[in-house]
Amino acid sequence: MGKAKVYFTDFRTKLDQSQGVKLQKLIRKAGIGDIDFEGKFVAIKMHFGELGNFSYLRPNYVKAVADVIKELGGKPFLTDCNTLYPGSRKNAVDHLYNAEVNGFNSVTTGCYVIIADGLKGTDEATVPVPNGEYCKEAYIGRALYDADVIISLSHFKGHEMTGFGGAIKNIGMGGGSRAGKMVQHNDGKPIVHPDLCRSCKQCAKECGSDAISYETGKAVINQDLCKGCGRCIGACAFDAISNQSGTALESLCSKMAEYTAAICNGKPCFHISLIMDVSPNCDCHGENDAPILPNIGMLASFDPVALDQACADLCQQAEPIRNSQLGDHLAQEGWHHHHDHFLDSNPNVKWKETLEHGEKIGLGTREYELIRV
Repeated sequence: MGKAKVYFTDFRTKLDQSQGVKLQKLIRKAGIGDIDFEGKFVAIKMHFGELGNFSYLRPNYVKAVADVIKELGGKPFLTDCNTLYPGSRKNAVDHLYNAEVNGFNSVTTGCYVIIADGLKGTDEATVPVPNGEYCKEAYIGRALYDADVIISLSHFKGHEMTGFGGAIKNIGMGGGSRAGKMVQHNDGKPIVHPDLCRSCKQCAKECGSDAISYETGKAVINQDLCKGCGRCIGACAFDAISNQSGTALESLCSKMAEYTAAICNGKPCFHISLIMDVSPNCDCHGENDAPILPNIGMLASFDPVALDQACADLCQQAEPIRNSQLGDHLAQEGWHHHHDHFLDSNPNVKWKETLEHGEKIGLGTREYELIRV
């Protein structure tokens, strides 16, 4: 496999050119027009941001991409899967409201929002994982499976577990149904927090394994019967059920790469990342700390591994912002300097494993040519 082409432009604009126009120029130069969009359903996979978080991508960037897809004859829609953790995006009703509040609607973006794994995170397709070592099959949102083309539009930022969130995390973790997220985060089972349980028994109605009982008056999950599908998490309206996050970070990173390979396998995919508002943690948080790095630019490629590697390299070359989590750590007396912005921001993360495993299974290459537009 030769070097992949990754196209890059910064955020500087002239008086007569908006950033949206600049983004459209970038993706056209990167070859988005080589995809046959005519009459095709096009999933723009993105993150709508948790309520309270302000660092997610602005809808203006989404509209710039959607307009190009429509010009090329495609039928774009915005999509993401429900979350595994309690919050404002764990079912489709709350998720759609969340997207609307954060500015994503047909007027602002030019296309509609479809939650890929349905009302409770159970509308999924099971697909094989090509060259999978950790996962032989993946559970992905049905709308992503049904889409003819996938466009990944990622906010590239830091992450408290995987070091950074880019194209691979956006597709692999974000595209997994609730069962898929369970597999990636751990091989364990959900647990009940008795103090939050209202004994409504909705979780038992959703359980397909007869694993939930109420012998104590509160829900109890039989870990031997439970299959770890996570349906009970979506059924609980009181956030009384959660997953047990226990997988080693190396395994998590590798599984994300394998899920990305499964979702992208057999259909045209194109990847866009914006390195801006580089928060230290994921947009899944209901808050966002100050950026750890300055805004760098917009990138596009057909190769998600090369794109993430290029984004990571550009971030490593950037000057840390002093008044930030990263800056605070570097200023601490006796701080163990990792000479790695992601590690110095969140010292326990893994991130190179995602790219190494993605390359190993044939998802893409870490070798790239950066083409400035």
